[in-house]
Amino acid sequence: MKILSILVLAFAAYCNAGEYTNRFFELYNIITNSNNGYYSPEGVPYHSVETMMVESVDYGHQTDSEALSYNIWLKAMYGGLSGNFTPFNEAWNVIENYMIPETQPNADKYNPQNPGEQSGTTVGIDPIYNELKSSYGQDKLYVMHWLSDVDNIYGFGNIQGGCEEGPSANGPSFVNNGAGSLWQGITYPTCDTFKYGGQYGFSWYNTIPNWQYSAAPDADARAIEGAFWASQWADQNGQKWQIQSTLSKASKLGDYLRYTFFDKHFKRVGDCIGPSTCPAGTGKESAHYLISWYIGWGGAVNTQGGYSWKMCSSEAHIGYQNPVTAYALINDESLKPKGASAIEDWTNSLSRQLELYQWTQTSEGPLAGGVTNSWNSNYEEPPSDVKSNTFHGMYYIPQPGYDGSSNWFGMQSWTVDRLAQYYYLTGDNTAKTVLDKWCSWVISQTKIEGNWYSIPTSLTWSGNVPNAHATVSGSGEMVGLASSIARTLTYYAAKSGNAQAKQTAKSLLDAVWNMNRDSIGFSVTSTLTSFSGFKTQVYIPVSGWTGTYPNGDVITPSSTFLDIRSWYKKDPNWYQLEQYLNGGSAPQINYHRFWEHADFALALGAYGMLFNE
Repeated sequence: MKILSILVLAFAAYCNAGEYTNRFFELYNIITNSNNGYYSPEGVPYHSVETMMVESVDYGHQTDSEALSYNIWLKAMYGGLSGNFTPFNEAWNVIENYMIPETQPNADKYNPQNPGEQSGTTVGIDPIYNELKSSYGQDKLYVMHWLSDVDNIYGFGNIQGGCEEGPSANGPSFVNNGAGSLWQGITYPTCDTFKYGGQYGFSWYNTIPNWQYSAAPDADARAIEGAFWASQWADQNGQKWQIQSTLSKASKLGDYLRYTFFDKHFKRVGDCIGPSTCPAGTGKESAHYLISWYIGWGGAVNTQGGYSWKMCSSEAHIGYQNPVTAYALINDESLKPKGASAIEDWTNSLSRQLELYQWTQTSEGPLAGGVTNSWNSNYEEPPSDVKSNTFHGMYYIPQPGYDGSSNWFGMQSWTVDRLAQYYYLTGDNTAKTVLDKWCSWVISQTKIEGNWYSIPTSLTWSGNVPNAHATVSGSGEMVGLASSIARTLTYYAAKSGNAQAKQTAKSLLDAVWNMNRDSIGFSVTSTLTSFSGFKTQVYIPVSGWTGTYPNGDVITPSSTFLDIRSWYKKDPNWYQLEQYLNGGSAPQINYHRFWEHADFALALGAYGMLFNE
């Protein structure tokens, strides 16, 4: 009877929905249609349907935690609109089955008094390990590793619960990106028993078989954000009973996600200069309370001489902040974490995030970069103009993590969308003040004529906060960015009553719907001059190192990106790449990225929900 009632609710929702809600259902059905190729057989969303893809991933059928977090949010909204939250529960099962690593040997050997030795650097104390262990009875971290080789094309076979089981292993395989640029990187296994690679596998500086993972905390925060909306919508629909178990898992993720709040080496936050002279932190002295760039953890594979370590991040980008997640973990009874100090920590985080939005906003409206507790990633003394204006003793940086991260417009629209959702929920005046300026600016930069549209896609920066300035350096069509801009304006308009924001959101959604539609979704043709990077020589950190991939590709200092990924020569788009590398025209591909399709569906659904249109 429960299944029948769910089907009746879903049918009624579809029949009674407005145009934009119906568009949501139409796009949702496109995304989830197995013939269209957005998901693996295990239900893991690929980064893109197309495989010849080099951007944040080096192969289209890899995926990242970002995609899985969008999958949670997408399935949450489907539940909210249809009354069926089964896909939402299944989406969280995919996270647990394939993205939160089980293989963490020697996690019980971790010493919170010494989270990870670093030569020449004082290391502070991990202040939350004991309360997490007390709350959950485990030593393993419950956060997502950020990168998966979904089809195991590299052949490492680091499947869930396994370690280097090889090319015949079935299912998604955990992998890491190598040092250098994406074109220089040597993708390597998260668990390395030296079966492949060189004498010591892919461990440049370690002669002991080891494992290591890293989290992109904005994705974990987005998964919790999606779970929060599922909680709200299920409660409104009388369907909360469907998702209680999943919400408890999201709560647990939020507890462990607090590792994003701490300095890389748990050193004192604020005026932290000198690897050995900046004091090691005790208690919460090492907390900046921002959603930072990275959480890393690892250890030895073998029990004899076993050890494990953790490392956080001194850098926090405005693009990673998520006040909805903080609000949810503080206020939603189904999401409140168990950790003794968790709610206090997330309360501090919410306040600190809102303050960072204000601190980084430029006079034009965009938000500038982020902050670091470790200048040049080595606790050096910053220039005087940076040092003269700090954020809780942290230093302004326009591009934390890697070059260009502040330039891509998604770092604006993603984070301001979350701020707009928080404003919609709370009416917070600080959020409104930031949004008033940002939304006015982005409306002035958005061009829509009939079915044609153009939005900012990249920015260039000059100066330091409080005198940082942004200039639009790229513009055009992009489904994902247009979607997040439209959703930002939708939530902002729904709370503020701003008619121009509402109309711009509606017109932008219509333009994407009518202009970018194709046979399996929505896309824009990309001319890939960047694919000259296939000739880029790889970066090997240790002189003289050579190795071999599971498929037999040999890695030497003279190897190129393509040399160590010979399987690209079997790709459906190989003929285009081969022609380009031989002096012909650049490949043209219409990419169908999962996150963009989820983003567009969520924008349609939000507009339909909030305005009943």
